[in-house]
Amino acid sequence: MTSVLPLSLKNVSIGYDGHSVANDVSFDVKSGEVFGFIGLNGEGKTTLIKTLLGLRDALNGDISVFRYPSGSRDAKKNVAYLPEKFMPAWFMNGNEFVRFSASLYGKTVKNEEIEAMARALSLDEAFLSKRVQTYSKGMGQKLGLIATILTGASLLVLDEPMSGLDPLARTRVKKVLQECNKNGQTVFLSSHILSDLDELCDTIAVLDSGEVKYLGAPAQLKKDMKSESLEKAFLSVIGRD
Repeated sequence: MTSVLPLSLKNVSIGYDGHSVANDVSFDVKSGEVFGFIGLNGEGKTTLIKTLLGLRDALNGDISVFRYPSGSRDAKKNVAYLPEKFMPAWFMNGNEFVRFSASLYGKTVKNEEIEAMARALSLDEAFLSKRVQTYSKGMGQKLGLIATILTGASLLVLDEPMSGLDPLARTRVKKVLQECNKNGQTVFLSSHILSDLDELCDTIAVLDSGEVKYLGAPAQLKKDMKSESLEKAFLSVIGRD
């Protein structure tokens, strides 16, 4: 029996203000994988993410989330999203924000679960009872990851989840995402830190000049481009080496 694809894009074109950003984009994200989305600034990664979430309309093509049309109520209940420019509600404390986020998915989260995830991401548990306005950028990013993961959503969509994090925190985040993956959550993420994607991802898609230039395993891209690093392989495939 074929499993339901968490995410499927068929011949999708995106843009804004009458301007096309990317055309004929097609790929599938399989259940239980970590899928990386790579591209230079301005290539349309965030626009495509917003489109697959139903926050923007596609110019052409079809997007489905667990077989439901993107943006539909049935699709949204299966997806948790952490945007690149994440700002938690300043007037809540950390625990309140995480519990509120989980409640949107009909889930109740215990303080013990929040504290365990905070420890896993090296966020000082004492700050969970403090207002978010006292958090640094990195602390706010960790809180966003905690809230996103603890929704229990089947598909996690993360746009630059390592933004503002130091090397220790990045290591912790990678470990947590690998655990999420082992527990059955599918992860779709975009990041400019290609070494992290090389370590995390089963599949990557490279977006350049409005089209997908590569779709497959990071190891295969490095092999094809005769490169030891994903960063150099990426630059080669888009002709910027």
